Amino acid sequence: MLSFASDNHAGVHPHVLKMLTKVNEGFAPAYGGDVWTARARECFRREFGADASVFFTFTGSAANVLGLASVLSSFESVICADTAHLNVDECGAPEAWLGCKLLTVKCPDAKLTVQNISDQINFTDDVHKTQPKVISISQTTEYGTLYSATEIAELARFAHARGLLMHMDGARISNACAALGASLREITGDAGVDLLSLGGTKNGLLAAEAIVSFGPELRRALTYGQKQGLQLASKMRFISAQFLAFFEDELWLENARHANAMTHLLNESLSGIPEFQLTQKPQGNAIFARMPKAAIDQLQKEFLFYVWDTTGNQARPEIRLMTSFQTTPEMVAQLAKRVREVCVLTKG
Repeated sequence: MLSFASDNHAGVHPHVLKMLTKVNEGFAPAYGGDVWTARARECFRREFGADASVFFTFTGSAANVLGLASVLSSFESVICADTAHLNVDECGAPEAWLGCKLLTVKCPDAKLTVQNISDQINFTDDVHKTQPKVISISQTTEYGTLYSATEIAELARFAHARGLLMHMDGARISNACAALGASLREITGDAGVDLLSLGGTKNGLLAAEAIVSFGPELRRALTYGQKQGLQLASKMRFISAQFLAFFEDELWLENARHANAMTHLLNESLSGIPEFQLTQKPQGNAIFARMPKAAIDQLQKEFLFYVWDTTGNQARPEIRLMTSFQTTPEMVAQLAKRVREVCVLTKG
């Protein structure tokens, strides 16, 4: 079955597999003491600036939780959208590992703003209240929407003026950069982000993610937190070297541009179908739309994709269609053809 469920369903890019074969030759010091990890750290400094420090992890959830652990006490809290991966899809890992509270903000487009934070979060020194410490945003968001560099900078100024830090869950930051025409640095450190979880697995890597911190203040906490948090790989070179392939010849950007282009092609191919109604404007590599349940049931016999939301409209649930670097125009055409056919059939 063809999958439009998640970019996690895609395989590993051939250039990355070639790099893994290369670093598998001979011996190398463990726990990041190898030349490949040193070279990867240099790559991150070139992409993010000389003050950037990188800590490699196996999973995005670990990158989020360990990054936040470096700055949070248990009486402090994280402000995030109610749709945030931190809140919805990490099985309570932030609460379990950090012992802190998530303060969620309702956002119809999954985007935090200074206004909706101010409307819903009470900043007070009341000893009876959890104390906000971090604002966390997802880029792209869980609804495929984007923060511009200006929007990120506005949130960062708001945070820093109140002694808060700015965290970005960048599981799909590559797709955001491709869509915005921005560099990684422009929408992170230059915009005021203090901590970044950089995603690699969704964009062609194999169990390779990273925490990026800006400035020297968090290096010690992250250095020891990486080990204590069970993310210090003994054969680190097999994670870090993947990022050499990732950044070489801008593979990360090429993959993301392709995934985004396939989403835009799919959106164009599905336009004009009355039964297929977008719920968000496609910006990255995801489409969110409502369809008749009968049509969805028929399509799921042939394609993998998620039913995202049934609340309020069980007859026309919301679905997510996602593309990746492995998606081809032929796959898009095949799905679009079947969507048109099942919509006609179920309508009749």
